[in-house]
Amino acid sequence: MTSSGPAPSRLPHLCPQDHVSWQIGCLLSLWLRLLLSLWLWIGGQVIQVGSSHQHFHPHSIKIHGDITLGGLFPIHARGPHGLPCGELKKEKGIHRMEAMLYALDQINSDPELLPNITLGARILDTCSRDTYALEQSLTFVQALIQKDTSDIRCSNGEPAIVRKPERVVAVIGASASSVSIMVANILRLFEIPQVSYASTAPELSDNNRYDFFSRVVPPDSYQAQAMLDIVRALGWNYVSTLASEGNYGESGVDAFMQISREEGGVCIAQSVKIPREPTLGEFDKIIRRLMETSNARGVIIFANEDDIKRVLEATKRANLTGHFVFVGSDSWGAKSSPIAELEDVAEGAVTILPKRVSIDGFDHYFTSRSLENNRRNIWFNEFWEDDFRCKLTRPGVKLDPDKKKCTGDERIGRDSSYEQEGKVQFVIDAVYAVAHALNNMVQNFCPSGAGVCGSMDPVEGRSLLEYIRAVNFNGSAGTSVLFNENGDAPGRYDIFQFQFTNHSHPGYRVIGQWTNNLRLNLEDMQWSGGDTSVPDSICSFPCKPGERKKMVKGVPCCWHCELCDGYQYQLDEFSCETCPSDMRPVPNRTACRPTPIIKLEWNSPWALVPASLAMLGILATSAVVAIFIRFNDTPIVRASGRELSYVLLTGIFLIYLITFLMIAEPGVVVCAFRRLLLGLGMTITYSAMLTKTNRIYRIFEQGKRSVTPPRFISPTSQLAITFILICVQVLGVFVWFAVIPPHTIIDYDELRPPNPDLARGILKCDMSDLSIICCLSYSIVLMVTCTVYAVKSRGVPETFNEAKPIGFTMYTTCIIWLAFVPIFFGTAQSTEKLFIQTATLTVSMSLSAFVSLGMLYLPKVYVIVLHPEENVQKRKRSLKAATQSARLSQKSHNGEMKIEPDRSQ
Repeated sequence: MTSSGPAPSRLPHLCPQDHVSWQIGCLLSLWLRLLLSLWLWIGGQVIQVGSSHQHFHPHSIKIHGDITLGGLFPIHARGPHGLPCGELKKEKGIHRMEAMLYALDQINSDPELLPNITLGARILDTCSRDTYALEQSLTFVQALIQKDTSDIRCSNGEPAIVRKPERVVAVIGASASSVSIMVANILRLFEIPQVSYASTAPELSDNNRYDFFSRVVPPDSYQAQAMLDIVRALGWNYVSTLASEGNYGESGVDAFMQISREEGGVCIAQSVKIPREPTLGEFDKIIRRLMETSNARGVIIFANEDDIKRVLEATKRANLTGHFVFVGSDSWGAKSSPIAELEDVAEGAVTILPKRVSIDGFDHYFTSRSLENNRRNIWFNEFWEDDFRCKLTRPGVKLDPDKKKCTGDERIGRDSSYEQEGKVQFVIDAVYAVAHALNNMVQNFCPSGAGVCGSMDPVEGRSLLEYIRAVNFNGSAGTSVLFNENGDAPGRYDIFQFQFTNHSHPGYRVIGQWTNNLRLNLEDMQWSGGDTSVPDSICSFPCKPGERKKMVKGVPCCWHCELCDGYQYQLDEFSCETCPSDMRPVPNRTACRPTPIIKLEWNSPWALVPASLAMLGILATSAVVAIFIRFNDTPIVRASGRELSYVLLTGIFLIYLITFLMIAEPGVVVCAFRRLLLGLGMTITYSAMLTKTNRIYRIFEQGKRSVTPPRFISPTSQLAITFILICVQVLGVFVWFAVIPPHTIIDYDELRPPNPDLARGILKCDMSDLSIICCLSYSIVLMVTCTVYAVKSRGVPETFNEAKPIGFTMYTTCIIWLAFVPIFFGTAQSTEKLFIQTATLTVSMSLSAFVSLGMLYLPKVYVIVLHPEENVQKRKRSLKAATQSARLSQKSHNGEMKIEPDRSQ
């Protein structure tokens, strides 16, 4: 045959004229159609002419009817070594294809559905290969290309007899998503609606790219959402994904990962892809890679049956039975073939399958098929041989002696095992969806009911698509069949778990459903070895109370737990906060609690010892005062300077008294008296002693130069000088009162060790270490000055004055206070600083008071009480005699002479 050129093709519609972007898109579509038409016209003539005498196209079934539907089914598996087709697929191929034939029979026999119209079919084998399916599906578009055959001649010059191909108004199929995607790209160019019964790839929901594609099964995006809900229901947040290379596996995993990212809470540990042609040891490598994140025990798997089986085999070889828990997509479903002889590895696997029921009518139909009544199925002989493991006799073909001969009397389900394939229901629903759409279309376009009228000849694909998308009827399972705006069916899934242990009949058990939300019966689930506790699949275990999460960068489900240390408590899940200064963390560090407040207690050893010394000193001082009052007019009392002695004893008494104020519970009154009396007692004591030593020093120094007595040596003058010195201290204290009124504070910093359980707040007066020293500094100046005068007066005759006792008193007092300073300041970092410093201060003051009391007044009391005979009036010495004595003493020191003082005076 020859042809002068390609025949023009009549396109389904023209481009709209009112929108530039639509015109551009439409023109591109037109060019594609023109190129495809040219190729079909060139390549299709030979097929059409050469096979015009045949009843069937190669690898296809033709069912005559008024309206023809196309069908795409994986009758055979992918062929090995470049061959297009391989072994027969009984369930996915023959069962599904027979379901379409069954549906056509039911529709054609239904007087209410498409009355006076018979549905026919052209069914093709895709051989589970997208490229092969594309070649086969070109058959569906040939009728849309009108060709001028007037120039075509046979070799004898006669016009060619070209059979007009039937027009396919819609296509049922395909099965695999990759095949549907390939076919959909061609069918949409010629506006042929397509309804799939098994393709679930999410990308087919793109109504811009696949606008003529619809499906009666929910897309994997729903399935991915259901699987994510299962993962969450099990308490997992760290899983791996495993996908077979191709549209189904990759798009399913992509949908799962996208939803998990959008909704949060679940992280992907590993995302592994299984190659189309895996090399030797590939699956062992996959298992090793999954074990790199061994905490991710949950594995989300979108893979074909062969890949699932090989993953389970590799898991068993790695001795990891029971470690991984698989969550399988509908490609696993409730099938037994992927887990055959691997039940222990698959135990606990959770799988998902679109909600389905077994169609009893189909079971009766299919089990009644035989070689005699099913001649329309060109692949049925091959199925018969495979199902009954026998061989049919063919003319010219020698029978294999190892196989038995088929008798034709065999029966499906009786002489072979039979179980209805899972997608049979959806094949029937897909055929019925198109039938209902055609029925509604006929009612609108051909109301006479006489069959297909001129308004529907030909059937417009876009109009049919609108009717398909609008159907809503009860399907073969009793559930509604309808489509959304993208052509997707609603998501309805059954959740299965494969249970092996503790069951007399191991197998898949229904444990829940998913219809836009999950209902899962956790109490019905069991895992490897029959364990009923859900295995963990989490990256990091929850932190303990008092620990914050330190997130791992880039993995929001993984973290390290860090203890909130020191005085920190757990503010929230991710941060620690330091407790306020007056609080400390509770033992589990989830909150703060008030820090206990302490003070120096009376029953503490740090208080008992100073208080005992002070009480003893008060009693001793009181006794001395009482004795002095009782013997106030005796020579010893008068000679000691009664007025200054009473002042000095008052100071000593106040020194003892301050101990009780330092131990007493701090308050405004107590703090005020602490400020006033802390330095006042010592000031009174050392002012009196300083006045005494200064008087003696001045008398004898003056006596060295002249016989004129110095000024201000009378008792009144001595008292005046003493009170002037005391007033300096009192004035300083009252200035302090005015600037900073006395008050109490709670010091939380003083006793705040690294261990917060030992932290305490100390109730005390507002007197710092520095303020205490400042308060005592004036007294110390008086003490040092008195010591200097005592040193200078050490040469005065001992029977004439108190210079030496005062000198010894001051020397001892200086030693006491020199020891006080390092003890007081050396304990500043101690946890018992308050107690040690208070005890040190009070004991030092009491000791200095004891020294003054003992050295100045104990000898006098001794004489007054025990030797009253010595407490008698002696001859009064004149000032002149005293002056002379001083001069003689001076000469004696210069080596001139030494005259003993007259003791008779």
